Amino acid sequence: QAADQLSASNAPSRLEITSTAQREAIASAVAGAKRIGLEADHITWSVQRRYAEDWLRAHEIVATTGLVETLRRSKDDAELARMELAAAIADAALAERRSSLLDGLTESEFALALDSAMRRLGASGTSFETIVASGPNGAMPHARPTDRRLQEGDLVVLDFGCIVDGYCSDMTRTVAIGEVDDTCKRMLEVVTAANEAGVGVVGPGVATSEVDAAARAVIAQAGWAEWFTHGTGHGVGLDIHEAPRVAGTSADTLCIGDVVTVEPGVYLPAHGGVRMEDSVVVTPDGCRPLTHTTKSPTP
Repeated sequence: QAADQLSASNAPSRLEITSTAQREAIASAVAGAKRIGLEADHITWSVQRRYAEDWLRAHEIVATTGLVETLRRSKDDAELARMELAAAIADAALAERRSSLLDGLTESEFALALDSAMRRLGASGTSFETIVASGPNGAMPHARPTDRRLQEGDLVVLDFGCIVDGYCSDMTRTVAIGEVDDTCKRMLEVVTAANEAGVGVVGPGVATSEVDAAARAVIAQAGWAEWFTHGTGHGVGLDIHEAPRVAGTSADTLCIGDVVTVEPGVYLPAHGGVRMEDSVVVTPDGCRPLTHTTKSPTP
């Protein structure tokens, strides 16, 4: 399987079957090198010690971080095509299932229906566990679907995405079931405006902290700064969360080909939550959205 997939990728590569000769293969690969970098963010301590004390004890071992992740940041046309398809499948799945939000389903039932639709439309799986958070559950940014039924007056946060050829999509929309109170209506307006403000400043050379600041300023002006409790976004690609980080504390700067999310939110325990998230790709003159589902709160 590995040989077939490598051949189809047209990438320069060499296949080593190392199940019985892993140590020898590694020794051959690093022959002549004095210092060996081991990826530090994901290799466990026990594996690191095995390399340092046994397999590579003749070498100096140093920790490396971000080398591969940096190479993965800027997406090429083939990668973007996969991500655009993943985003289009998510758009289509919600369009197909949207009206059933009024059918009295539970959060878990709607999540399952959305996941099933994405798979039927061509996804190999979901990018993460789909979030369907209604009413008071929506005030928890990372709520998991429950058996609570969607009901009149609820705000419902839908955060979901799917995988195509290994690449993820990510989108959040918030809908209103029937008539919601004035605070909920204002939350929808403010968070949508915050999303648009953040997307509006995305471009090459822009600090990700500026994107965060633009979205956060809209929410702060509405008096809800303390209820926007997470960063504004993150990179997306082979992983659902990867570089760059879009937050006030981030030192990252956007580059052409980066795919990032912009996902401001407001979470009020007495009313629920609102989050609006788009994935966009950084272009020479700004950005281009990958997600296109309407932000209208009507199911």
